[in-house]
Amino acid sequence: MAHSAAAVPLGALEQGCPIRVEHDRRRRQFTVRLNGCHDRAVLLYEYVGKRIVDLQHTEVPDAYRGRGIAKHLAKAALDFVVEEDLKAHLTCWYIQKYVKENPLPQYLERLQP
Repeated sequence: MAHSAAAVPLGALEQGCPIRVEHDRRRRQFTVRLNGCHDRAVLLYEYVGKRIVDLQHTEVPDAYRGRGIAKHLAKAALDFVVEEDLKAHLTCWYIQKYVKENPLPQYLERLQP
Protein backbone atom coordinates (compact mmCIF):
# COMPACT_ATOMS: atom_id res chain seq x y z
CA MET A 1 0.00 0.00 0.00
CA ALA A 2 1.40 3.38 -0.98
CA HIS A 3 2.04 5.85 1.79
CA SER A 4 1.04 9.42 1.12
CA ALA A 5 1.80 12.36 3.33
CA ALA A 6 -1.11 14.52 4.34
CA ALA A 7 -0.76 18.24 3.87
CA VAL A 8 0.37 19.85 7.09
CA PRO A 9 -0.42 23.47 7.89
CA LEU A 10 2.59 25.71 8.30
CA GLY A 11 1.09 27.48 11.29
CA ALA A 12 2.81 30.84 11.62
CA LEU A 13 4.02 30.71 8.02
CA GLU A 14 0.44 30.68 6.76
CA GLN A 15 -0.41 33.61 9.02
CA GLY A 16 1.91 35.91 7.08
CA CYS A 17 5.04 35.42 9.16
CA PRO A 18 8.22 35.18 7.11
CA ILE A 19 10.02 31.89 6.63
CA ARG A 20 13.14 31.94 8.80
CA VAL A 21 16.19 30.21 7.35
CA GLU A 22 18.89 29.22 9.85
CA HIS A 23 22.51 28.66 8.83
CA ASP A 24 24.53 26.07 10.75
CA ARG A 25 28.10 26.62 9.57
CA ARG A 26 29.47 23.73 11.61
CA ARG A 27 27.10 21.23 10.00
CA ARG A 28 27.26 23.07 6.66
CA GLN A 29 23.52 23.34 6.21
CA PHE A 30 20.66 25.78 5.92
CA THR A 31 17.39 24.79 7.58
CA VAL A 32 13.80 25.93 7.98
CA ARG A 33 11.98 24.52 11.00
CA LEU A 34 8.49 23.30 10.22
CA ASN A 35 5.76 22.29 12.63
CA GLY A 36 7.77 23.26 15.71
CA CYS A 37 11.05 21.37 15.92
CA HIS A 38 10.02 17.99 14.53
CA ASP A 39 10.05 18.62 10.78
CA ARG A 40 12.55 20.67 8.86
CA ALA A 41 13.59 21.50 5.34
CA VAL A 42 17.32 21.43 4.67
CA LEU A 43 19.93 22.48 2.12
CA LEU A 44 23.31 20.76 2.48
CA TYR A 45 26.66 22.03 1.23
CA GLU A 46 30.34 21.10 1.46
CA TYR A 47 33.56 22.99 0.92
CA VAL A 48 35.34 21.41 -2.06
CA GLY A 49 38.17 23.92 -2.19
CA LYS A 50 39.50 26.78 -0.12
CA ARG A 51 36.87 29.24 -1.44
CA ILE A 52 34.53 26.85 -3.30
CA VAL A 53 31.33 25.31 -1.97
CA ASP A 54 29.23 22.59 -3.54
CA LEU A 55 25.53 23.20 -2.95
CA GLN A 56 24.65 19.52 -2.88
CA HIS A 57 21.11 18.77 -1.85
CA THR A 58 17.84 20.43 -0.93
CA GLU A 59 15.09 18.48 0.79
CA VAL A 60 11.62 19.56 1.87
CA PRO A 61 9.29 17.01 3.52
CA ASP A 62 6.53 15.86 1.16
CA ALA A 63 3.77 17.45 3.23
CA TYR A 64 5.38 20.90 2.84
CA ARG A 65 6.34 20.84 -0.84
CA GLY A 66 4.98 23.41 -3.24
CA ARG A 67 4.96 26.20 -0.65
CA GLY A 68 8.15 28.01 -1.69
CA ILE A 69 10.30 26.73 1.17
CA ALA A 70 13.10 25.39 -1.06
CA LYS A 71 13.23 28.79 -2.78
CA HIS A 72 14.06 30.43 0.56
CA LEU A 73 16.78 27.86 1.25
CA ALA A 74 18.31 28.37 -2.21
CA LYS A 75 18.30 32.16 -1.85
CA ALA A 76 19.91 31.97 1.60
CA ALA A 77 22.66 29.64 0.33
CA LEU A 78 23.40 31.76 -2.74
CA ASP A 79 23.39 34.95 -0.67
CA PHE A 80 25.91 33.25 1.65
CA VAL A 81 28.13 32.51 -1.37
CA VAL A 82 27.93 36.17 -2.41
CA GLU A 83 28.48 37.60 1.10
CA GLU A 84 31.48 35.34 1.76
CA ASP A 85 32.89 35.97 -1.75
CA LEU A 86 32.94 32.25 -2.54
CA LYS A 87 32.53 30.27 -5.75
CA ALA A 88 29.77 27.67 -5.99
CA HIS A 89 29.31 24.37 -7.76
CA LEU A 90 25.62 23.44 -8.08
CA THR A 91 25.14 19.70 -7.69
CA CYS A 92 21.54 20.14 -6.50
CA TRP A 93 19.06 20.22 -9.40
CA TYR A 94 16.73 22.55 -7.50
CA ILE A 95 19.41 25.20 -6.99
CA GLN A 96 20.31 24.93 -10.68
CA LYS A 97 16.63 25.58 -11.47
CA TYR A 98 16.50 28.48 -8.99
CA VAL A 99 19.49 30.19 -10.63
CA LYS A 100 17.94 29.76 -14.10
CA GLU A 101 14.75 31.38 -12.82
CA ASN A 102 16.66 34.08 -10.90
CA PRO A 103 19.74 34.82 -13.06
CA LEU A 104 21.11 37.59 -10.86
CA PRO A 105 24.60 38.74 -11.87
CA GLN A 106 25.93 38.31 -8.34
CA TYR A 107 24.93 34.62 -8.49
CA LEU A 108 26.03 33.93 -12.06
CA GLU A 109 29.53 35.35 -11.61
CA ARG A 110 30.19 32.95 -8.73
CA LEU A 111 29.19 29.71 -10.43
CA GLN A 112 31.75 27.00 -11.11
CA PRO A 113 31.25 24.61 -14.04
